[in-house]
Amino acid sequence: MTKIAITGGTGHLGRLALSAILRRDPGADLVALVRDLDRAADLGVPLRRADYHQPETLRAALAGVDVLVLISSSDFNDRAGQHRNVIDAAQAAGVGRIVYTSILKGPASPLMLAPDHIVTEAALATSGIAATILRNGWYTENYTGSLGGSLQAGAMIGAAGDAVLTTAPRADYAEALAVAALDASTAGQTHELGGVGHTLAELAAEVSRQTGRDIPYVDMDEATYRETLVSFGLPTPMAAAVANADARARDMGALTDHSGALARLIGRAPTPLSVSVAAALAAL
Repeated sequence: MTKIAITGGTGHLGRLALSAILRRDPGADLVALVRDLDRAADLGVPLRRADYHQPETLRAALAGVDVLVLISSSDFNDRAGQHRNVIDAAQAAGVGRIVYTSILKGPASPLMLAPDHIVTEAALATSGIAATILRNGWYTENYTGSLGGSLQAGAMIGAAGDAVLTTAPRADYAEALAVAALDASTAGQTHELGGVGHTLAELAAEVSRQTGRDIPYVDMDEATYRETLVSFGLPTPMAAAVANADARARDMGALTDHSGALARLIGRAPTPLSVSVAAALAAL
């Protein structure tokens, strides 16, 4: 039986991916690679300790693994180096295939978050390990996750202008990841994954419709948006990345993909925006 390991098992995407794999194949030989075993006790799968910054833990964690799902690190301290550590350990352990969650448009992405992914894709290409590259678009939660603050303020803010953003919730990307992990025929493939197209004004209109309140979208320039996010308490590097993503979506289409690859992988249309908004409001 093929042994599948997933890094970042306690993260938002990792947890959803584990569940998605088990829904598609309840008998899957699955192991979660996590930094903190105590935080992962509820995952319901075998655990192995693995830390991107500690190569010795990675080599032990990948013993006997056939397919490794490498969820990109959320620790911005040398992400490319962290990913390189995992790839090197996978080579040493004889892992047969890696599924990597990259960024939409890959080497063509103008986002400030892209270089780490570009370097990682290049490392995979020269590693000798078969790879499946999932270039994930923006999560719908990147916008709906701040609805509480938007409702309190009476407006949604951003810097994307009237750009069409093809977003999908994490659960949709987790399904795509599950398909790629379970299907050996995806080896060597790269998928650009975009969800439902909408502007931020249309998102605000949907929030207004569901809440019965007038919640407009207020567009800002990149610098003003970044500074506003910092004033709300977002760390400066993250605020800069968020504002940069919106701005590059506006002027370069960085967050738009109409390939339909996500729908083809998961076998259904991506989750409608109205469903994502309803879920976010219900969670408040």
